[in-house]
Amino acid sequence: MQPKENKLTRFGACLSAGALVLGNTAPAMASKTKSPDPIDRTVLPIREPEYPTSGLLDVRQATPPPHFDVRPPAGAPNVLVVLVDDLGFAGTSSFGGPVPTEAFDRIAREGLRYNNFHTTAVSSPTRAALKSGRNHHVNNMGSIIETGTAFPGNTGQIPSNVAPLAEMLRLNGYGTGAFGKWHELAAWEASAAGPFDRWPTRQGFDKFYGFLGGETNQWAPFVYDGTTAQELPEDPQYHFMADMTDKAISWVKFQKALAPEKPFYMYFAPGATHAPHHVPAEWIAKWKGKFDGGWDVLRKGILDRQIKLGIVPKATKLAPKPTAIPDWDKLTKDQKTLFARQFEVFAAFVDYTDFHIGRLVKAVEETGELDNTMIVLVYGDNGASAEGGANGMFSEMTYFNGVQEKVEDMLKVKDKWGGPETYPHMAAGWAVALDTPYTWTKQVASDPGGTKVGMALRWPRGIKSKNQIRSQFAHVIDIAPTILEAAGLPEPKVVNGVTQRPMDGVSLVYSFDDAKAPERHTTQYFEMFGNRAIYNAGWFARTIHRAPWEPTPRRDLKDDIWELYDLRKDFSLVNDLAKTNPTKLEELKSLFMKEAEKNYALPVDDRLFDRIIASNVGRPDLMAGRTSITLSAGMVGMTENTFLNIKNRSMTVTAKIEIPTTGAHGIVFAQGGRFGGWALYVKDGVPAYDYNFLGMQRFTVAGKEKLSPGPATLRFDFAYDGGGVGKGGLGSLYVNGKKIAEGRIERTQPAIFSADETADVGIDLASPVVESIGAERASKFNGKIDEVTVELASLPKPH
Repeated sequence: MQPKENKLTRFGACLSAGALVLGNTAPAMASKTKSPDPIDRTVLPIREPEYPTSGLLDVRQATPPPHFDVRPPAGAPNVLVVLVDDLGFAGTSSFGGPVPTEAFDRIAREGLRYNNFHTTAVSSPTRAALKSGRNHHVNNMGSIIETGTAFPGNTGQIPSNVAPLAEMLRLNGYGTGAFGKWHELAAWEASAAGPFDRWPTRQGFDKFYGFLGGETNQWAPFVYDGTTAQELPEDPQYHFMADMTDKAISWVKFQKALAPEKPFYMYFAPGATHAPHHVPAEWIAKWKGKFDGGWDVLRKGILDRQIKLGIVPKATKLAPKPTAIPDWDKLTKDQKTLFARQFEVFAAFVDYTDFHIGRLVKAVEETGELDNTMIVLVYGDNGASAEGGANGMFSEMTYFNGVQEKVEDMLKVKDKWGGPETYPHMAAGWAVALDTPYTWTKQVASDPGGTKVGMALRWPRGIKSKNQIRSQFAHVIDIAPTILEAAGLPEPKVVNGVTQRPMDGVSLVYSFDDAKAPERHTTQYFEMFGNRAIYNAGWFARTIHRAPWEPTPRRDLKDDIWELYDLRKDFSLVNDLAKTNPTKLEELKSLFMKEAEKNYALPVDDRLFDRIIASNVGRPDLMAGRTSITLSAGMVGMTENTFLNIKNRSMTVTAKIEIPTTGAHGIVFAQGGRFGGWALYVKDGVPAYDYNFLGMQRFTVAGKEKLSPGPATLRFDFAYDGGGVGKGGLGSLYVNGKKIAEGRIERTQPAIFSADETADVGIDLASPVVESIGAERASKFNGKIDEVTVELASLPKPH
């Protein structure tokens, strides 16, 4: 006897066809014949069907509906997007650079090179734009997150109406993973208190392994797996570039082993080649003596290779260096020796980074998925960095604290350059060379040297052309729509209940097999810290408002001097047409204002260091209005943006601890690390306080007697001298209310301890503030910590 048909049985029969659609029947872009996708993918997440109720008593008489399973269109490619840090237009050998980049060259040789591909000129803005397909101010990323303000367009807090590509792909059935540098999390949200809405795992990524800030110590990073801070392995050879690559390889192989039909989207963003330039010694050694000719010779050689490779037109001229960059032959012998060493280390960093990217590509190949993986290599989130200034730096933290390092001092430690004891950056002349044939560098959004980088794209199943150059104007905002089109996915109108702002980018698919296709991205504004420009149909108008090494603007915004170039005839911007075609210039200046207004780039904010302090610019501050915080054991990983700012004022730290019978040892509380910070600790039973000034000078206030077993209260008072920022003061150390030591701390850091080191109770994560105590497991306090209280004294009233 047949079971009686019921509405659930009928629903199952009707849904089965639909389930097949959800199970991967709609073809992706690569297919020649597209059949309509019956699924509405413009509203995400895709709505699960409503199941009717059943009136049957016995389950054996009923037919279940098919399983609801969202999958991408058939043939949708895997996607690997690689974003290297701070590497300019000439950073790869495929673009004329001095360092062989085999991984990049392979992708370029087997795919396409885009020689007119632009970024925003700085990190956070480029990353947000690349991952969302919208302009950086629309993402509220007008600058880096550490300089966010109260103004829309510059808050540093990504709005929900610009959902990232990763979330769109995840909700269409992709597996998603992000590895390396993030630098898109609003400064005040980077703590255990959240909110976690803008952390990577809530921005579309199932997996995240990396660091949240703008840079990291490659030898001793502060790393998260998801939202959980990780302790570093006890491995003297540890390097983050190798570690993140290992994790990425493991993830992609795991994905393909468990769900081979499920495509993946991986965002792989090394902290390399951003400062600090950290590289294993054996990689540095092979570059010894290779750059003794200097940056002027290097620039000319790069341009010659670019012309030979067809990366630039044959008639391209070398744009003049900034006047602040000296000719190499006018440097002293000591300067040449130091600067050549700096670039040997940087070249090794490029080499080392590209090697690991090659490992990742090889891993994808080993899964058998390489030909249906769209690989997008963006070798630079901006131009090469000139933030090393005239002489470079042994410790980059000196730059942020207004301390100028001397050549003679750095020369003494040149053999350590790139190792764990350094936090180095290179002289600006090298950055100009890596941005050949242009004048300017990172931060200068009004020059291709600041925005243009090497990009290579490979996807054999979707692109017939190989080893070809594409010269259509392109921008990082074009990557997201390109991937959507390649996957056969529409741009969603609603994501997670929020109506979306349309993408600003233009898909590059039109250019894949047509080198002469008219460019579709015809207008693009640029703005960063007051440097502004507008591109329109081959014309480029711009103003240089400030150079990266200049602490203040050259003039008021209203007084800026604008220039005009025809990029169709003048690849390197050497022929300013402002005086001969003032009408066109005014037209483009007007167009800039229109584009800036509709993209939240107005009002323009040209402040730089002022914006680091949240209260100066109205940025939310987790510690706003507070003068004390009480912590307990296990509270670690607090970044400077989420902790009390103890700089330039008097303060007290009090710790209630218990001393074991075997004697105490380890960190009670520490903030910062090897290149700047302070710590209250016990060494071999004796309490002490250290202030580490930029890793250059250390001040210790220590007792003489060991602490007795049992409860103890340690207190350290710092009486700031006042009279400005970065001054010294008197430190006094107490045990159970009794002063046991005092001493002068002659200098303090006025602005920042570290970009990624943290405040920690009972341990010093990453690198050590106190070298004799160490970091990570070696620094763990062996007693009990009941509480630690940090209190700030009232700021002195201005005279």
